[in-house]
Formats: sequence, C-alpha cells, structure tokens
Amino acid sequence: MMTDENQSNVNLQDTRKFGHDTKRTRRALGVINQNLVGSQHHPCIVNKQPNSQKCVIYDENIPNPIPRPITRKFGASLNQQSCSQETKKSDISIQNSSEFEDIKIIDVECTAATDLPVPMSLENPAAAPIQSNEMEEVEMEDIFEDPIMDIDGPDAKNPLAVVDYVDDIYSYYRKMEACSCVPPDYLSQQHDINERMRAILIDWLVEVHYKFELREETLFLTVSLIDRFLARHTMVRKKLQLVGLIAMLLACKYEEVSVPVVDDLIFISDKAYTRQDLLEMEKIMLNTLQFNMSLPTPYVFLRRFMKAAESDKKLEQLCSYLIELSLVEYDMIKFPPSLLAAAAIYTAQCSLYGFKQWNKTCEFYTNYSEEQLLECSKLMVTFHQKAGTGKLTGVFKKYSTLMFGYAAKFNPATFLLIS
Repeated sequence: MMTDENQSNVNLQDTRKFGHDTKRTRRALGVINQNLVGSQHHPCIVNKQPNSQKCVIYDENIPNPIPRPITRKFGASLNQQSCSQETKKSDISIQNSSEFEDIKIIDVECTAATDLPVPMSLENPAAAPIQSNEMEEVEMEDIFEDPIMDIDGPDAKNPLAVVDYVDDIYSYYRKMEACSCVPPDYLSQQHDINERMRAILIDWLVEVHYKFELREETLFLTVSLIDRFLARHTMVRKKLQLVGLIAMLLACKYEEVSVPVVDDLIFISDKAYTRQDLLEMEKIMLNTLQFNMSLPTPYVFLRRFMKAAESDKKLEQLCSYLIELSLVEYDMIKFPPSLLAAAAIYTAQCSLYGFKQWNKTCEFYTNYSEEQLLECSKLMVTFHQKAGTGKLTGVFKKYSTLMFGYAAKFNPATFLLIS
C-alpha cells in the first residue's frame, strides 16, 4: 500500500510532465499559428550592440528556416517604430516565459552585400517615390491638356449636317476663298468712287437688309458681289447705289425663298432709277462676274467656327455684330473670309469673358492661331469702340434692339489693344 508521501511524489512528477508537455504543445501551436497567418514572424530579438551590422534569426521549430536580415541602423529603416515596439514586446516575453528556449540568436558580420538575399523593398527605397512622382506629373499633364473636341459627333444622325462630307466641303471652301478675295486697294482704280462712298453704301444696305428681314447670308453675299464687281468694272458715283441694289437682288435670288420685287427696290431708292436701269445693271453685273455667284463668304466660315467655339446665343449675336461692322470698313478687305470669321469669334470671346480665350478646338477647326488673329482682332476692337459715334450707325442701331440681344451695348475688349 502506497503512503501519502509516495503518492504526492507521483502526482508531482505527473504534474511536471504534463506541464512540460503542455508547454511544448503551446509553443508548437504558436508556431503553427504564425505559419498559417504568415503576416507576423517572431519578435525582432536583436543584439543590443551599437553597430550597424545585420543579424539573422533561426528557429529550430520551423523547417528550412529562411534568414531574415534586420538592419541595425534604426535611423535608416523605414519600419523603425514597428521594430522598436516588437523588440520591447520580445524582451518582456523572454523575462516572463520560457517558450523561446530553442531560439538561437546568431550575429553575422555582413562582409559582402552578396552573402545575404536582400528583400525587394530594401533594394532601392528612394527610387519608388521618384518614379511615382514622374508618373503623377505625366498623368496631370494628360488631364489638364486641352483636348480637341469632335464637333460633328452629336450631329452624326442629322442628315442636314452632312457629317460625312462636311470636312471635304470646308476644304473646298478654303481653296475657293482665294478667288472671292479682291485686291485690298482696288478702289484706287476707280476714278469717281472712294472708300467713304463704299462705307455709306454698305451701311445703307444693312438698314435695307434689316427692313426686308432677309437672311444673314444674303447681306454677306451682297457685299461680296459689290467688291468683286467694282474690282473689275469702273463705275460712276451716281450709279453706285444702283450697283448695291442689284447686288442685293442677285443675293436674294441666290439665298432667299421670297425675293423682293423690282418695284420694291425702286421704291427704297426713292425712284432714283427706273425699271430698265435695274434690269440693265443686272445683266452687266452677271456678265462681269461670269455668273460666278457661289463663292464662300465670312458667314460660311462663321457658322462652322461658332460650332467649334460652343457658342451660345449671346456669343453668336456679338460675333455677327463685330463682323458686320467689319463689312463696312474698307481696311478689312485685305483679310480672307475665314480669317474674318475666326477673328470675330476670338474678339467676341474676349469681350464677353474679359480675357484671351482661344482653345485647341478652335485653333484646329479654324487653322488659325491666336497670334495670327491679333491684327484683325485689334481692328475689330477699334471699330467696336467708335460704333455709333459717327454718321454711319446702321449696324449699331440694328444690334441695339431686343431682337439682336442688345449686342451693341457690350463693352469692347480694349485690353487687346495693349498687348
């Protein structure tokens, strides 16, 4: 029979053995958990010596251990704070537990950089931010770059917009606008007509055009016919008004659905000419121009360019006002129709917004840069300044009405004259 002392010794041995097995079981489970999670390794146990060497930690419980180099120079490590916290935790755990009996710390002198595999995150830590900054700069440039808009995309299903042919049409207009241009000094060949008389005639025709409620393109074609005819045919002063009436009659036959009759033209001329005079002058003009009526005017390009500028009603009315002021002025003959249209849009944008604005889309569809438009635009600003101050106020009165949005009341872009 076993005594109480022997029984207590057996129990104590069993307890120690069980505790030792339990201890090993907990350590093994801890290692298994670390291997399963894979996000954390053993705490960083470092040799507290003031040097910048590296140490490698091996664990006998982990098969085929992989050396993990730890940088001893804390100032150069990106994970300094996390490493120091793990070191403190490891010191406390070593003092309070005996679970790390089998862990051996081996100091290795790193004599060569090729002796140990270097993690990818430590190969060149300064290269990643530089590369990312360069990529950010490229992406920001792409974001803020002024894109070229497809102005014909929304009209793809509109048969009247002729999207498939519109580029070819305007390429043809570009080639033909040189034929519609006249010499800038053609009035020097006229002995009885001067610049002032031409301006008075066109200003009067603007009022007639407004009274008859004709289409806008009719006015532009009328002025084009007058200049082309006078550049080829010598005319006396007393028949200059007759030339203007016939030019408007031909433009109405070409553009309008309802054409003014000859008697209406005689009436607005205060019966200065007879019916026979009008019919005779019509024959002379058509023969002189060789019946060539379909040449591009500034209005043709103006409609296309306003679409590229994404214009609203206010901008359209101001563009029309500026370009009609230019029709009266003889100095604007030297500019081709496409340049007049582009300059009118550029000047109108500057007047409305108060600063220079000419984006890549406008430059692409007009084929004119901002520098190419400045000369013509400055002249338009001067005409805008003096509009309504002299005797030729036909355009100013027309655009001072509600029908045209009081476009004549807008302030001119005088800052363009300074640049």
